[in-house]
Order: sequence, then C-alpha cells, then structure tokens
Amino acid sequence: MDKVVPTAAEAVADIGDRSRLAVGGFGLCGVPETLIKALLDTGATDLEVVSNNCGVDGRGLGRLLGEHRIARVVASYVGENKEFARQYLSGELEVELTPQGTLAERLRAAGSGIPAFYTVTGAGTQIAEGGLPWRYDSEGNVAIASPPKETRTFETAEGPKEFVLEEALVADYALVHAWKGDRHGNLIYRASAQNFNPPAAMAGRVTIAEVEELVEPGELDPNEIHTPGVFVHRVVALSPEQAADKMIEKRTVRPRPDSGEAEGGTK
Repeated sequence: MDKVVPTAAEAVADIGDRSRLAVGGFGLCGVPETLIKALLDTGATDLEVVSNNCGVDGRGLGRLLGEHRIARVVASYVGENKEFARQYLSGELEVELTPQGTLAERLRAAGSGIPAFYTVTGAGTQIAEGGLPWRYDSEGNVAIASPPKETRTFETAEGPKEFVLEEALVADYALVHAWKGDRHGNLIYRASAQNFNPPAAMAGRVTIAEVEELVEPGELDPNEIHTPGVFVHRVVALSPEQAADKMIEKRTVRPRPDSGEAEGGTK
C-alpha cells in the first residue's frame, strides 16, 4: 500500500481540536518540524501533547505552545522553553510530568496492546502517592493535582519491592521524523533521532511520518528498520530545504588555541 501523501498540509488536515498527539523528538533533535508547522496552519487548538518536552521557544512544539494551541502536556522535561514554564506556572497549561523511561514505556505499551504495566520507578514518591501539581491557578495555588496510583508489592531478585501501575498512552495521532522511509511506511531514524520517535510512532491510532529521503519498497535493509510500516499510515517526503532545516538547540564553543579569546568566546 502506497502511504505517501503529497503535502504535510494534507497529511495533518483531519487533526481536530482536542486531539491527543504523540510527538517524537528530544529538544530539537528528530522533531517533525514540517508537520508541526502544517498543524499550526490548520488552526487546531486545545491539543493534548505527549512528548519528551516542548522544544524551545518558537521551534518544534514551541510553535504551537506560543500560539496557545496546547491545553495539556504529558512530558518529562520543561527546561529550555521559557514560554512552557511561564504558561505552566501561570495556570494557562496543564502539565503531567512523567519520568522519562516511564513515558517511553507508556507510549510503547500503547502500540503493543498493553493497557498498563507495573514499574518500580516512582514508588514511594509523589508519582505514586499523588499530589503533584498538574495545573496552577492564576494566584499560584494548585488547582489540579495528580491522583494517587495503584501500587503493588512483587518479589524480585533483591527481595520484595513496591511497584507503581502506569497506564499506556494511546494517541489519536502520532507525528514523527525519520531519516529514510519507503512508500509502505517503513522508517529508519538516524543517530540520536532514535529518541522518542520509535515509541511515539507506535502509540498513534494514525501515525504520520515526515522523511528526509523517500525510497521505494525493498530498498531498505529489513535489519535496519526501526519502525515497521504496520504502525505508519501516512508518509510525507520532505524537500531538501525542509530536510536541512535543523536548528542547534544550544551551541557551546571554546576559542582556538591561538585566538587569545577568553573561554566561551567565538571566532
């Protein structure tokens, strides 16, 4: 089945208000930037986003956040995005902070038909006990707090341990960025873009992939495929300009030995 869609705009056209999105990427690495831009143009709002973080101000999911299109975020990391922190602390945004490994597994479980699982991560903390601030009011008081989670003790090699029940995160749509993909939706991610793209791709009822290089079926080595086409419903081939649009989240430099500049300078 040929899953290629001509444009990003057509690929995201049916994403409506209040949809839950699983979005790949970490910081600005492996972020489906073109699909996010296209989604911004649709006007969809009150979205719930499941992703490691919200990019940075003005890039990645920061584009949607800056236009107040996101109502709720399930994420592991708030840093590097001042608007994300501002909206959360001012009561404009609901945020469910989740341990990073737990977040990845909740997405993977969604694609594996596992409704919930037990993990030791968070046992004995507010993750399990509840009370984490999900939303503040305009005065800085906690308006919505996380509920307590079911816990259970299991025997392990180190003896009995308490585990926390975590539910899978099924998304209405998943947006991912791949290095290569074929017309059947088989995807390969490059280097550290293998971050949250594979589990996000599994979690969507409809998964949309933007690919830097589109190849014909049979050209990809089956041993190198990270996301099989069975999980992918739409593929968008990026233009060379779109594929090259990769911003560095934070640049750290040091002077050349002969420059005479102070540490941290550039030349």
